[in-house]
Amino acid sequence: MNKFKISFLFISVLCIAGCMQYHSPDRATWGQILRGASVTDMTETSRIAKRQVLLGAGGRTVANSDINNNAGARAEYGDKTTNDNMALLGYMSSLEYALYDALRKPGISVQRAGTEVVVILVRDAIMELNVADISATGSDTLSIITKILKKYDATFIEIAGYTDATRDNNAARALSFDMAQRVGVYFAQHGIIPERLFIVGRGAARPIAAQDDIGRLTNRRVEIRIAPVR
Repeated sequence: MNKFKISFLFISVLCIAGCMQYHSPDRATWGQILRGASVTDMTETSRIAKRQVLLGAGGRTVANSDINNNAGARAEYGDKTTNDNMALLGYMSSLEYALYDALRKPGISVQRAGTEVVVILVRDAIMELNVADISATGSDTLSIITKILKKYDATFIEIAGYTDATRDNNAARALSFDMAQRVGVYFAQHGIIPERLFIVGRGAARPIAAQDDIGRLTNRRVEIRIAPVR
């Protein structure tokens, strides 16, 4: 009977822990959680500058990844540059398909941009409606993305927040940066090393829809841009 009670209690604790909704930690802790992340755009120059930092923190390049999705990645013959490019394209294509298959939800899209993959998350798909925090649905979505990004770890990740044009520029940038940071904190808390991250808030810049009532809902978003580490 005692063993039964202990087992039941253990299972109950696991169930409660698994069902608890995620909440962003106190803002005062974000700096420590995101230590190693860059608060800047993920440009080619910034990726090159950060490459050694990432490798020093345990990151990898596509060539050294455990995932071998392209026969050209390990080709014995042929031009090395061609083989490396084939490996890179195969790696990012596999990542794109993994995200696309796992994220067939309203308010979420996965797009390919050259050798990069972009995941667009409309704010209402991942955040509470009237509260600056990640929703239960958003936590589920970010958990899926996190697992895939941990598998495809030979990548840099830019998290960019955007808002609509109903606020002044300073307020819009602050709100968009808050959204991006919350996603970055979630990733870092769930096993993605911060050295992979670039976090920015772009305010109302780069709208992807009209600035009407419906379009504004789409313009409030977080974009996760994923680039290979060469």
